[in-house]
Amino acid sequence: MDLHQLSAVDIARGVQSKKFSAFEVVQASLAAIKKINPTLNAYLSVEEKSLEAAKAVDERVRSGENPGRLAGVPIAIKDNMMVKGQPTTCASKILGNYIAPYDAHVIEKLQQEGAIIVGKTNLDEFAMGSSTENSAFGPSRNPWDTSRIPGGSSGGSAVAVATRTVPIALGSDTGGSIRQPASLCGVLGLKPTYGRVSRYGVVAFASSLDQIGPFTHNVEDMAVTLSIISGKDERDSTSVDKPVPDFSSELKKPIQGLRVGIPKEYFVEGMDAEVRNAVLETANVLKKLGADIKDISLPNSDSALAVYYILAPSEASSNLARFDGMRYGFRNPTAANLIEQYGLNRHDGFGPEVKRRIMIGTYALSSGYYDAFYAKAQKVRTLIKRDFDQAFAEVDIILTPVSPTPAFKIGEKADDPLTMYLSDICTIPCNLAGIPGISVPCGLTAQGLPIGVQFYSNLFQDSLLLQVSHAFLSQTGWHKKTPQ
Repeated sequence: MDLHQLSAVDIARGVQSKKFSAFEVVQASLAAIKKINPTLNAYLSVEEKSLEAAKAVDERVRSGENPGRLAGVPIAIKDNMMVKGQPTTCASKILGNYIAPYDAHVIEKLQQEGAIIVGKTNLDEFAMGSSTENSAFGPSRNPWDTSRIPGGSSGGSAVAVATRTVPIALGSDTGGSIRQPASLCGVLGLKPTYGRVSRYGVVAFASSLDQIGPFTHNVEDMAVTLSIISGKDERDSTSVDKPVPDFSSELKKPIQGLRVGIPKEYFVEGMDAEVRNAVLETANVLKKLGADIKDISLPNSDSALAVYYILAPSEASSNLARFDGMRYGFRNPTAANLIEQYGLNRHDGFGPEVKRRIMIGTYALSSGYYDAFYAKAQKVRTLIKRDFDQAFAEVDIILTPVSPTPAFKIGEKADDPLTMYLSDICTIPCNLAGIPGISVPCGLTAQGLPIGVQFYSNLFQDSLLLQVSHAFLSQTGWHKKTPQ
């Protein structure tokens, strides 16, 4: 096995013990990226200076300094997060030439622990999409079947981990953008509790919904990464000041007596039968481990999709107003005057999906329609949150599908945005309620495509998600399957 295919924990242990060097690990990772990227288009840029960073880690080891918990571990970053000196395009033409002047909070934390940023990954433009087909730099492809999408919007990060070019990648999750591609690519993807991880340095899509989280091969790497990137950050007013537990030390706690709820509303009409069966089989595995399985109801979940597609575009239309090509980014050279300059910059700089959401959001916030759409959607969001509050009075964990179907063909839903939006129907309620959710591999279809199961827990009980995931995967081993 090549060094970059090891788990993050094993890489850090090997570098710290001088079994191999961080330079060798990063060199292997860069070679693997070069091999897969022409076919899969997972990476938008590769950081060649990462080899210099690896040498610095090796020097810390030689000098007897503590190199950190992720010493020499190569990590990929979704290209909507700032890494100083590297491009941050958001997969958009309007930021095609933008170089980040500072590091995001999560980048600072990872680098302090010796992690090496090796590249920025592809995404749907400004994280708007469910397939990574809306990238201005071309779609990413699913490594299990290159004719299919990897999911979105963090599709590039999911592919980066699924192909073992890196053991850890970061994504952002606004309506399922970590969990859905994790499910479709056969890896783990976590959306932490809103406020657990600082959003400082991530380009905002919908600020009340966005959350940064990791993709990994296994639960152990997930626990270490979450421990590192969590915590209060004064630069993000939504960052919550709560103690960060040692997630790694809590993984092996037994789940005997854990109450697991299965909401009937998540098994929607038209759901793929293989997905349904694999998700329900997960409940049987947990039951054998001593968990108590029961049926529950989340009655307002069927309104979540409509609420999301009012609130998220509304916030996006406000957040994206700053991108006008005047201070930085793309500028059309043919404009005859200032007004035309603004119009052409945004017309040519944004792709069709971004324009669609800006128009929806602007309409929802406009005078005379605000109360009918935006204010009403906020009220329904409160009802959805109350459903979860009531459910967590009865159960500890909620078990649901991640995606109603396995990965679909590239272009299959490109001309039907409403059908595309249904891809996130099982993941969106989590973001509206602010609770944590994780996608874990739970099976393969007859065609060999990955299937994921989703676990929800109550606010700031992220460690419970890792415990139940660890218990399930210890019994099944689905996370060890890799694309050929």
